[in-house]
Amino acid sequence: MPAPAHADTDHAADPLARERAHLAASRAALSAMRADAEALDIRDVTANWVNAAVLQHQIDERIKSLADLSHTPLFFGRLDYLHAVGADQAEGADGERFYIGRRHVHDGDGDPMVIDWRAPVSQPFYRASKKDPQDIGLRRRFGYTAGDLTAYEDEHLSDPAEAARTSKLLQQEIERPRVGPMRDIVATIQPEQDEIVRSGLGGTVCVQGGPGTGKTAVGLHRVAYLLYAHRERLARTGTLVIGPNASFLHYIEQVLPALGELEVKQATVDDLVAHVEVRGADSAEAAVIKGDARMAEVLRQAVRSHVTQPTEALMVVRGSRRWRIPAYELEEIVSELLERDIRYGAAREALPQRIAHAVLVRMEQSGEAPDDRVQDAVARNAAVKAAVKAIWPPVDPAKLVLRLLSDPDFLATHAEGVLSQDEQKAILWAKPARSVKSAKWAAADAVLIDEATDLVSRTHSLGHVVLDEAQDLSPMQYRAVGRRCTTGSATVLGDLAQGTTPWATRSWAEALSHLGKGDAAVEELTAGFRVPREVIAFASRLLPEIAPGLAEVESVREAPGSLEVRRVAGDLAAAAVSACVASLRHEGSIGLIAADARVPVLAEALGAAGLTYLSPGEETTPDTRLTLVPASLAKGLEYDYVVLDEPSAVVDGEPDERTGLRRLYVALTRAVSGLTVVHGTELPGRLASGL
Repeated sequence: MPAPAHADTDHAADPLARERAHLAASRAALSAMRADAEALDIRDVTANWVNAAVLQHQIDERIKSLADLSHTPLFFGRLDYLHAVGADQAEGADGERFYIGRRHVHDGDGDPMVIDWRAPVSQPFYRASKKDPQDIGLRRRFGYTAGDLTAYEDEHLSDPAEAARTSKLLQQEIERPRVGPMRDIVATIQPEQDEIVRSGLGGTVCVQGGPGTGKTAVGLHRVAYLLYAHRERLARTGTLVIGPNASFLHYIEQVLPALGELEVKQATVDDLVAHVEVRGADSAEAAVIKGDARMAEVLRQAVRSHVTQPTEALMVVRGSRRWRIPAYELEEIVSELLERDIRYGAAREALPQRIAHAVLVRMEQSGEAPDDRVQDAVARNAAVKAAVKAIWPPVDPAKLVLRLLSDPDFLATHAEGVLSQDEQKAILWAKPARSVKSAKWAAADAVLIDEATDLVSRTHSLGHVVLDEAQDLSPMQYRAVGRRCTTGSATVLGDLAQGTTPWATRSWAEALSHLGKGDAAVEELTAGFRVPREVIAFASRLLPEIAPGLAEVESVREAPGSLEVRRVAGDLAAAAVSACVASLRHEGSIGLIAADARVPVLAEALGAAGLTYLSPGEETTPDTRLTLVPASLAKGLEYDYVVLDEPSAVVDGEPDERTGLRRLYVALTRAVSGLTVVHGTELPGRLASGL
């Protein structure tokens, strides 16, 4: 079994003193590395001001990445190898030890003092076990208080006399109170999580994980690992983290910088498709139809409908000569481009060159010897340009979608055999807009415009995309994300049981197909590290109704008394405020989650009680730890203590019962240490059973 955590006592003073000395020396070495970077003089090594600016930016980013955060441990573990490791594996030597931390630190001679957690030699810290010690004699975990090393815990993996036990320091780190933004889990990554984190860049990975399984953290740490292992490639192609809303992105935005990665962009799907200003809203029926993958075919046909087959010959005048291209030959050129099914804009750019080539063939047949410059000149000829404009006119994607949603005949022509008449009627605007600017675009319309934009010109592809809370995307939204990683890979994170949109995906196979990554590996995380066992068991009563067949999360955390369900006969808002007051007596963050419609009532009650509170996305502080959370924004967030107001109101706030129960499941699983449910009406679904 692991040795008990050693505190700062006399009998353990020497080991702790040695480890503290190594920590102090490592911090000094990191400071020296930063000073060296700050002292770099690039005046004599750059050819021009552009090179100087680029190099200076790289140096500035290097300096930022070498910042020593006083409350962030420089290293959190140590590995003692038994034997030298082969050159094709890691860099250890007989009896050598490695300190594992968030970033690499070396001394003045270049010898490592702290090894980056992503390095191959660090992998046994996460993967080694009593059954598979991976040549590790000792694994040591360190405990910190406010940045000071205060304890350590040893695990002798190769000693058969020592039985395996759960690490107390590991448990304490998992249960540490949540105040402020989401933090990294680099010190607590579990073996099944590490396998996903270190999977290769070439393939797409989909992670199905219930509440508290760490799927978001796994996705972010996978980005950090890929940037470490493939830095040059991803520096060229780019990486992107996509989240469900701005509040969620604000919550997770400090994780990658804490791991030394400063260049990863964040966005919502709405940010990606922001071609127009969204000022309107669709009915659930219209949004589902617009989000259906069949709309891609409607748009494709609508775009291609702008091509008109020529009916007259083209006469090109060059100098004193006239060159005639008959209509049938122009038709063959146009048909060949259509059959290739390349993007509309690319085909339009190719058309004048094809026509010019036909002219050059005639020039050569007449004895001339034209070159490429002549072909380019012919392609720019006024008659050729006029013909191209008539045959293959430019298409404005926003105007195209505007016409589809405003003109019943245009929609019917291109949706025939794809959408039913009732479906067409559902997505048509009751009052057509006069222009793109005056239109009250809905969020689903912006996705349609993005699809049309890609039909005209190719969307830039990134090297790697992380898509979180993916279960809530429509097929058309998956296509929009997939366009951003056509030549790259993706990490898809989600939980089918937490799908709370009318178009939520029914299976990962279907979702990955729309994403264009049908061959992705699907991994399932079922071990829960955040939500207490009593709380997740209570919430899981809803699973047969909201996600039949989905595995229940098995929490590793036992916390007796973590769940309290109160039936209230009187003022429900007052009862919720009282529960918040009780939760504030504990250390950590508190979230008061309620149906969106009840938020104003609860805000008034909190104000009357003199309790200050935050909105989702605002950072908690030691003085202000309470956040009032609309249920629609709770997904992906976590709080030490949660007070859930009137579960039935959460369900009733959604367009259908299944979506409402899924929204409730999300709200029930935001707690890390304790959940208090206050209700005045009967509990929904199967929650009441056993109470």
